[in-house]
Amino acid sequence: MAIEIRPQADPVIITGAGPAGLALAIELGNRSVPCLIVERNDRTGAAPRAKLTNVRTREHLRRWGIADALAKAAPLGVDYPSHIVFVTRLAGPLVTRIEDAFACKPERDHRYSEHAQWIPQYKLEAALLDHVAKLPSVQVAMGHELVDFEQEGDRVRARIRDAATGVERTVRGPYLVGADGARSTVRERCGIEMRGRYGLSYNYNTIFEAPGIAQAHGHGPGIHYWQLNADVPSTIGPMDVGDRWYFIPMGLREGERFSDHDMPDILRRATGLDLPYRILSSDSWVASRLLAERYSSGRVFLIGDACHLHPPFGGHGMNMGIGDAVDLGWKLAAVLQGWGHASLLKSYEIERRPVHERVLEETEINHSTAANKLARDGIEDLSAKGEEVRRQVAEFIHQTKGREFHSLNIVLGYSYAGSPLIKNEEDGVDRWLPTPDYIPSARPGNLAPHRWLDDGCSLYDRFGQGFTLLLLDTRSKAQAGEMKAKADAMGIPLDIVELNEPALLDLYETPLALIRPDQHVAWRGSAPPADLLTRVTGHHLSRGGGECPASGGSGEI
Repeated sequence: MAIEIRPQADPVIITGAGPAGLALAIELGNRSVPCLIVERNDRTGAAPRAKLTNVRTREHLRRWGIADALAKAAPLGVDYPSHIVFVTRLAGPLVTRIEDAFACKPERDHRYSEHAQWIPQYKLEAALLDHVAKLPSVQVAMGHELVDFEQEGDRVRARIRDAATGVERTVRGPYLVGADGARSTVRERCGIEMRGRYGLSYNYNTIFEAPGIAQAHGHGPGIHYWQLNADVPSTIGPMDVGDRWYFIPMGLREGERFSDHDMPDILRRATGLDLPYRILSSDSWVASRLLAERYSSGRVFLIGDACHLHPPFGGHGMNMGIGDAVDLGWKLAAVLQGWGHASLLKSYEIERRPVHERVLEETEINHSTAANKLARDGIEDLSAKGEEVRRQVAEFIHQTKGREFHSLNIVLGYSYAGSPLIKNEEDGVDRWLPTPDYIPSARPGNLAPHRWLDDGCSLYDRFGQGFTLLLLDTRSKAQAGEMKAKADAMGIPLDIVELNEPALLDLYETPLALIRPDQHVAWRGSAPPADLLTRVTGHHLSRGGGECPASGGSGEI
């Protein structure tokens, strides 16, 4: 059945209704900015592209008011242990285990407001889509595809086709965002190349059901079981109720494929368990390290897999795409609502590219010790020699794999210190240290350090939707009031949050801290500099000239 696209004035056009596209629509829709999501596929099926919603993404969900809904949707229970178990096969000996990976344990930690969650991507998409449906300014056109687009001054004119009827229509809006994945039509039409290394490895992904599989092995609960053998090195683990699991054989030859008819026997070989395996879906995938040469072309932007691809080791890909959407989303809203200069959008690539580069580097390191790289001769021997091999492999795993599964510093420790939107008056070099340990810091550019307040609430729950000025010492109350008055005069949304908690003052180290809509520190100090508000809203960047206007024209369908 055809879906009618209702007329909207000046919608931001988003191609792709995956997590990144939906997250961008939420950032815009929560601010009443009109947008249209165009999605060619129905987004249903058994195969998830991701299974980890990390700490930072869950914090965004909390900010959007849907973290609890996702927790309730956890098919295995939100408190299911996030252990990584290394075995020769499910039916074979244990090599070692890494417990409580990815900060999934549902307990309060001062470093973050939300724990991570092991949940299939399709469950996350359902929660995001349900929220999007409640936003009056957002329209989702499933079964529609972007055919082509042109930029016309202060508008993008896009041709949209209904896949069911073949009917085409034209939609005009101020911006177009490609959230359309690795084979991005938007990126292709813009002539933007992906650069890096393709074909780091060739792999396969199978989703299957096997009644009783969780009880058939003796290694206890876990989210990953790494099967280290020379026969079928692989990872395998639970994904959903009904004994629905994923299976990823690794280190295949280029072009190697498995038929659904053969896959049950391959699973029996890999696991050592003779069970009635029912194959739900299978597909091959290639691990690569690729980054777009640029993230925008005029009024067109790329987010998520459309601009970065990397080995899926560490659970960063989908979550990084949502981070892109958050960064771009609040800036688009600021420009379209008039309190941010169009030059604000220059900072999207400036801020996100270093994050992407660091994560790409980290995931390639993780990929270098994939399951097919960890097996050793004799590892399956049930003998003293076999025990010694397994001990040596276990020692190597703990030396090399901890950074992959305890990666809070990668998830929370990134900084936008080099951004032109950050006002840093402090000495010293801002560095993102390559360690697994996340040490919160309120230096400008960093994620605002979190803390559970004395009343039991999260500090982040006190932040407003626009900018937030933390007032942590009453002696700076007058300066805070002056800044609020200046923001009001400029039409910049700013809330003052006064908190008299010594632990917070110790954490932030200054009486005032300006927090951006995305919860990063824009500035801290005792007296706001005169140019602070023009800097954090991009107006100072306009001095270079040549910027396109934020709005104008009808944008009618």
